[in-house]
Amino acid sequence: MGLTSSPPPLLVLSDRRQAGRLGLVATMAAAVAGGARAVVLREKDLERAERRELGCALVEVLAGAGGTVLLAGADIELARMIGAGGVHLASADPFPEERSGLVVGRSCHDAGELCVAGAEGVDYATVSPMFASSSKPGYGPAITTAGLTELVGGTTVAVVALGGITPANARSCLDAGATGVAVMGAVMGADDPAAATAELLTAISSRSHLDLAPSAVAITTAEGART
Repeated sequence: MGLTSSPPPLLVLSDRRQAGRLGLVATMAAAVAGGARAVVLREKDLERAERRELGCALVEVLAGAGGTVLLAGADIELARMIGAGGVHLASADPFPEERSGLVVGRSCHDAGELCVAGAEGVDYATVSPMFASSSKPGYGPAITTAGLTELVGGTTVAVVALGGITPANARSCLDAGATGVAVMGAVMGADDPAAATAELLTAISSRSHLDLAPSAVAITTAEGART
C-alpha cells in the first residue's frame, strides 16, 4: 500500500535491537496504535529472506491503519515484493533507475548531499544528526536548529529532521523549517511505544502534514531549480 496523500509528519525508523523487549513487529504495532502511519524498515544486516518476512509483517500492520512501510536501501525489487510504499536510500545508495509508483527518500547530512538529492528528484530527505543521539552516540557534529534553517533555505526538497528527536525538541525542528521529524530510539526503546508515539505527534500536531506521495515532476522541478 502506498502512503496516503497527507500522512502525519513523523517517520518511525526500525531497530530490532532496541525493540528487544516486545520484538520489532509488536513495537511497530504499538507505534501504529499511537498514531504512526509511516515507518522505515532498516535491519539491513538480515538475510534477504528474513527481511522479506519481516517486511511483509510490517506492511500488514501498517495496512490496517492506512499507513505504509518504506524499505531502507536500494532494493526496489524487494520493496515491491513486500508491498512497501517506497525506499529510503542511504547517502551513498544509487538512485533507482525505475521507481514508478514508489516514494524515494534519501539520508543527507549537509548542503551538498541535499543538493544532489534534489537534483535526483527525491520525494523527501532526512537530515541528521539534529541533536546528540543515544542511538548513535558520538555521531555528528549536531546540525542544530540554526543549521537546519540554513539547510532548508537552500533546498526545495522536503526535509525531515532526524537524530536525537524528542517531544521536547520536535516542534523546534518544524519551526526551523523541517516538514517532519524522524525517530528511532525514542519509540523503539520506549517502555510504552504507543504512548511515546502519541506524545511526539501531539508535539507536532499543529503543523502541516508531510506529503510523501511520489511526484512525477520531481526531477523536472529539481532541474529547474538549478537553472
